Amino acid sequence: MKSTAMITPGLARDLAALGRLGEDTSTERVLRGLTTALAAGVPGCSGASAEHWRDHRVLVSGSHSELIMLVEGERALGEGPSVEARQSGARAVVADVLNEPRWPRYDALASRWGVRSVLVVPIDVAPALLLVGLYSVRPGAFSPQGAHSLADMLTEQVGVAMANMWEFEEVRTDAAQLQEALAGRSVIDQAKGIIMQTSGCTAEAAFEELRKISQHHQVKVADLARLLVDEHQRKSKR
Repeated sequence: MKSTAMITPGLARDLAALGRLGEDTSTERVLRGLTTALAAGVPGCSGASAEHWRDHRVLVSGSHSELIMLVEGERALGEGPSVEARQSGARAVVADVLNEPRWPRYDALASRWGVRSVLVVPIDVAPALLLVGLYSVRPGAFSPQGAHSLADMLTEQVGVAMANMWEFEEVRTDAAQLQEALAGRSVIDQAKGIIMQTSGCTAEAAFEELRKISQHHQVKVADLARLLVDEHQRKSKR
């Protein structure tokens, strides 16, 4: 019982829901849902943060704006449990910031926001690293046994959510690129028609003319075709 003290049915349900996809699916949405679920579902947890590290860039989310400022302040100081967890790849625990000798500057910053105990769990979701932070206003809120079970659940559920999100974003990107390609083909066909109408040439000759001009001016054929179509439409309106 003690090993699962940090996991409640509501938390398990909310974490599982992170993997559901929708039109508004994004990294920001997943992180926001994660921090909200942890703050509401982990016994003794007063708030949560999430740092999404990828290609040396970080996206920070938090259940409370104060925790976002705490995380960013910790990064500026270069010391604290999140910094330690990122460097070591292991969980970092602060039982009581008032009795923590490792990071005095972080302790002062955390106590200013009313934080007494902290648990940071690193989750490897290649190609990204996720640092999940839990905060409590009372000392000793996060037991080692409970932290182990929670870390296992977070690794599984958040890993699935991130994998689903990246696959969804890839499909969405491919669809947008296909739509852009189809739109480009349409405008090229319109430009070819304009050239054929004005010069009496074939479709092949019209495209070759577009290609030569695009190479000369170092612009894409689709962009050149769009300019030609826009100019033709403006002249027609006159």
